[in-house]
Amino acid sequence: MLTITNKEHFGLQRKVVANMTTEGWQNAPHVTYQYEPDVTEVLQLLKKINAGRNAENKITINTLMLKIIAEGLKAAPIMNAHISYHKGLVKGILKTAKEINISMPMIMPDGQMMTVNIRGFEHMNLDEIAEKIEDTRRRAENTILDEAMFEASMYNTFQELRHGRILKVMGRLLGSLVGKHKIERLRGEDKRRYESIPTCDRLTGLDIAQGTITVSNLGSLNRNLPGSVTLLDIIPPQVCAIGLSAVQEKATVITDHTGKPLLQTRKILPMCIAFDHRAMDFGDIVPFMEHTEAIFKNPSVIYDWLDKSILGTFQLLKNA
Repeated sequence: MLTITNKEHFGLQRKVVANMTTEGWQNAPHVTYQYEPDVTEVLQLLKKINAGRNAENKITINTLMLKIIAEGLKAAPIMNAHISYHKGLVKGILKTAKEINISMPMIMPDGQMMTVNIRGFEHMNLDEIAEKIEDTRRRAENTILDEAMFEASMYNTFQELRHGRILKVMGRLLGSLVGKHKIERLRGEDKRRYESIPTCDRLTGLDIAQGTITVSNLGSLNRNLPGSVTLLDIIPPQVCAIGLSAVQEKATVITDHTGKPLLQTRKILPMCIAFDHRAMDFGDIVPFMEHTEAIFKNPSVIYDWLDKSILGTFQLLKNA
């Protein structure tokens, strides 16, 4: 007989995560590849760039990796897609998106984890990405997580209704609105006060709606933690997810200018790429890795991703 120390019903955040991940594992045959790029030169260049910036304007590793991933997706657009598949009829549609909208898990001010949807990576430079992430954090401070998530989940529920999934919708509504598992929402004056906050100053359902791909920077939770993520969830209808681990120093064989092999300690960033085998095969992610590998080996292109209006010193550094 177990001695139960605590019993807690799922809140809305846990319900949403449980529902999405369950659907992903029930429907999407996962395939993963452990990609371990050498980021030594990239990090050296990033340090050089940040040396000429104020603390609030420095480019983080996370911002840089999101930009590199977005550039890689342009070379492998099939990874940036949504799938619709009917198992019984064996019919499938893959909808590749022009926009690169990255779903990115973020720790909220109250300590809960929420996946936010940052849109427009296909055209943003590094400074714009940094500003967008910081603005999302700012708006999160004024956000009641359950309200934003309820808005997003209701939109998803009505989408299910449009596709004729009535029983699924009824079950979801009953589980959220009645009984011991119902979700407590703001009411009366509290609700009016919260909704009076402009949407430009708080997160809404649009900010946590599905992106086109999920990128989880697990290494940011503890940069000194050894090991790497080797498996992660694909969230339908997305067909791909990427997990970043902490940068690690590893003994690596490189070649010098004469072609002689040398053993060096290099900085490696383990990257787990998970994809839905219904939508693609391993060969479909190779262009992504080839393109990002070219950036890691010759990172000078990063200078072109900086805001030209504040380039100044960086242009001098680039030409040095």
